[in-house]
Amino acid sequence: MRAIYQAFYRTSLAVQMQYRVAAIIWLLGTVLQPVIFLVVWSTVARAEGGSVGGYTVAGFAAYYITMMVVDHLTFDWHMWEYDYRVREGLLSPLLLKPVHPIHGDIADNLAYKSLTMLVVIPAAILLTLFFRPSFEAPLWAVLAFVPAIILAFLLRFLSAWTLAMASFWTTRIQALNQTFFVAELFFAGQIAPLDLLPAPLQLVANLLPFRWGLAYPVELFLGRLTPREAITGLAAQLIWLAITLVILRLVWRAGLRRYSAFGA
Repeated sequence: MRAIYQAFYRTSLAVQMQYRVAAIIWLLGTVLQPVIFLVVWSTVARAEGGSVGGYTVAGFAAYYITMMVVDHLTFDWHMWEYDYRVREGLLSPLLLKPVHPIHGDIADNLAYKSLTMLVVIPAAILLTLFFRPSFEAPLWAVLAFVPAIILAFLLRFLSAWTLAMASFWTTRIQALNQTFFVAELFFAGQIAPLDLLPAPLQLVANLLPFRWGLAYPVELFLGRLTPREAITGLAAQLIWLAITLVILRLVWRAGLRRYSAFGA
């Protein structure tokens, strides 16, 4: 399997190099979105006397710079293109290969991120110099961040891949993708830290998988969680990961039967 991933990775990396302009456009969005939210919340904090909900201007800077990096490390885009694969029959040759198509997509994801992190890291450094965030996480939280970010990547990737399977039942899933994107934007702490949401919405966020794929590793890295909350978060990630894997296996099998029925 290691050799297979290496082959997929090298191929994906070569393909990514051919789409440098598209990668730059994506990276602009990656950087601009958290910067916009950072400027908005920093302005609100200054207007409120220096802090909002326990977040100072420097705290918001740390939150959104970390959010930018974590989001880039964990996001997946295959849900946006899978309906095209199914509609045009591009999935058929992938099914003839001796490995599951998901492995090629994982390698594709990793290749893109290893290439674009060469831009994201300098961008994060420049934003740090400009906005002067405050990072005060204890060592244990930084160490716990490593498994948390790995689980967050797996959870977001598999969730997006599961959603993409809707392509077997409908030729266009853009509306479904947009609904998922908006829910993630709100309940994963991208628009605002979840601490600032009303208590009922915080409860909803804790019950949904979005927080555990994005907001949780950010909060952990910033030292805003107790050891008990950190352990609870890791457990929530594992639970949602197991649930997503079961759903993915069921939907994949049902989707393939439907795909074959159309003679693709």
